[in-house]
Amino acid sequence: MRLVSTAGAAPAADLRTALFEGLAPDGGLYLPARLDPLDDAVLDGLWGAQLEETALTVARQLWGGETEGAHLAEVIAEALNFPIPLVQLDERTFVLELFHGPTLAFKDVGARFMARLMAGYRRDEAGTLTVLVATSGDTGGAVAHAFLGLPRVRTVVLYPEGQVSPLQERQFTTLGENVEALAVSGTFDDCQRLAREALAERSVRDRLHLTSANSINIGRLLPQIFYYFHAWTQLPRTTEEVVLCTPSGNFGNLTAGLMAKRLGLPAAGFVAATNVNDVVPEYLATGTFRPRPSRRTVSSAMDVGNPSNFARMLALYDHDAEAMRRDVAGSVHTDEATRGAIAEVFQRCGRVLDPHSAVGYLASRTVLRERPNARAVFLSTAHPAKFAEVVEPVIGRPVPMPDSLAALHDREHRVRRIRASLTELEQVLLAGDAS
Repeated sequence: MRLVSTAGAAPAADLRTALFEGLAPDGGLYLPARLDPLDDAVLDGLWGAQLEETALTVARQLWGGETEGAHLAEVIAEALNFPIPLVQLDERTFVLELFHGPTLAFKDVGARFMARLMAGYRRDEAGTLTVLVATSGDTGGAVAHAFLGLPRVRTVVLYPEGQVSPLQERQFTTLGENVEALAVSGTFDDCQRLAREALAERSVRDRLHLTSANSINIGRLLPQIFYYFHAWTQLPRTTEEVVLCTPSGNFGNLTAGLMAKRLGLPAAGFVAATNVNDVVPEYLATGTFRPRPSRRTVSSAMDVGNPSNFARMLALYDHDAEAMRRDVAGSVHTDEATRGAIAEVFQRCGRVLDPHSAVGYLASRTVLRERPNARAVFLSTAHPAKFAEVVEPVIGRPVPMPDSLAALHDREHRVRRIRASLTELEQVLLAGDAS
């Protein structure tokens, strides 16, 4: 697999190099140089297949015959050891439930795959790997758990203080061991900027064996392609077109879907479903990308004003807004509409959605109104109990708390506070250097 930089000024890299570099040397994000579609016969053979089989088929198509694929089956079996069911809500609406992993969020798929891939590559290497991750919610817990207890790995989580849900925060601040939590005085965009700036400092990166576990790292992004194919294989076979609705903040999830389409996924289109942080829907409407400070909403993990993965989307479409519009539509929803969607689905189907999944559901309603011959699949990205403070007042009853979340209440927080300063971050990183 050859990977190229979205900035266009770095040499191509293999997967192992890109995985541990995180960012390309020119500051760009890595993207496959080619995405060759699966043969129709291979796709037909995946109908009704189990997740593991589908993931392995897609992974082999991505990796080709390179040596990096030697332990793919082992990585997939260990990483994807939980169900990802496709649930039918009504005749034309389906929801892909991505929250059945250990931290009850879709980020478990990419984080667990990436951690095991890295561990396999580093079996015979010396030194401690420092994994730096910025989170607006679920990424922190998923990455922290994925790397928890792995030998010679240090995980540092950056998050905007006071801007993630209490349960999400506890999922990475109560672990201890090789996980450190840094509460940043600022926004998620500040945290994301700090992570990118730290990775750009070559001396620090080399000394700490520093890499990123955000979706700027191609190792987090590629496995998200698997579940788009999995959703398609689980649909009833009909002639109706399929549109996929993706709740979007940093846009790694949607980028993975667009890459899946290049690999042959028979999707009629995608919807970038956002809250009022709508810089990408605005781009689709106007052709102009205007990053700006994020606004706080009830779907907090999507409060991103400068989504890093949009660089990959632009590269996939050669910076051609009209070409992107042929595959992607934007759909923007307020907090009021989000709460209304949670209430509607609960009253109509008895199912409880978290606020992010509700934004995806709202996008599916728009699709079905505008495309009478379509089926809509929206991605459900987190367990509703993680956002009980939003959900419970809407549905008028408690959300059952999974045991793994309930246990967090009795564990001690371990947090260090820093300003949104690269100097302060580097001081913390270097002070904990054990290599």
